[in-house]
Amino acid sequence: MSIDSTKWSKNLFFLLYIVGKNRRINHGTTIDFKGENKRRNEMDTITKRATKFLVTILSAVFILTACNSPVESNNNMYDQDIAEMLKAMPVEEISPAELEGLLFMREEEKLARDVYIVLYQTWNMKVFNNISQSEQKHTDAIKMLLDRYSIEDPVTTDEVGVFQNEDLLALYNTLIEQGKTSLVEALKVGAAIEEIDILDLHENIALVDNEDITFVYENLTRGSRNHLRAFVRNLSSQGVEYQPQYLDETEFQSIISSETENGKGRGRGRK
Repeated sequence: MSIDSTKWSKNLFFLLYIVGKNRRINHGTTIDFKGENKRRNEMDTITKRATKFLVTILSAVFILTACNSPVESNNNMYDQDIAEMLKAMPVEEISPAELEGLLFMREEEKLARDVYIVLYQTWNMKVFNNISQSEQKHTDAIKMLLDRYSIEDPVTTDEVGVFQNEDLLALYNTLIEQGKTSLVEALKVGAAIEEIDILDLHENIALVDNEDITFVYENLTRGSRNHLRAFVRNLSSQGVEYQPQYLDETEFQSIISSETENGKGRGRGRK
């Protein structure tokens, strides 16, 4: 929701003018006759109402501004924070399963970003823009791990919709086609992506014993749970009760019934 700053400014200045004018009258010379007292009482009433309305408007502006802030501004660690945490962790020998997982997750996180970029361009709904920025941080976090282990990056271009993994390319095309049919379908696509991401991260975490990779994966999982909550809330505002497409009902309900999660500290390797 956007705010017409010119319109609000005029209204606020008008209210301030009424309040200020009445204060000047009240602090001026008192004229002791009934007509003037009645007029002053009326102005007192107007002043109180105007002040109350002014406070309400300012509160509404504050709330709307907060609602337009990024979904995940404080939910997950920023790139610099993750980089600093990784410096304190050992660079261990990497297994074939860990290598394969990193390559796949690098492109899967980019897929999420790319889909949300396209859906934001299609529907101009802020949740897609906010979460696409978060997904950029997610794919950047995987890139940090690739660099740490001197692994060639599968993402050779930042162009939207370009993937080396053919399965991810096919999934991208399917999700874009579905998401362009309606806003509700677009939000369902977002929820589905986060469900898939959570499951893939669970699977990879089970195969990892390197502390730094576990740390990043767990942080991304928290982010994906937050994103899922956001999409479910937005579907609810559209009058749609979302049903999980990939997660089992128990895990899904556990996620959406809990509060937004924040990034946590150093994880532990699974040895």
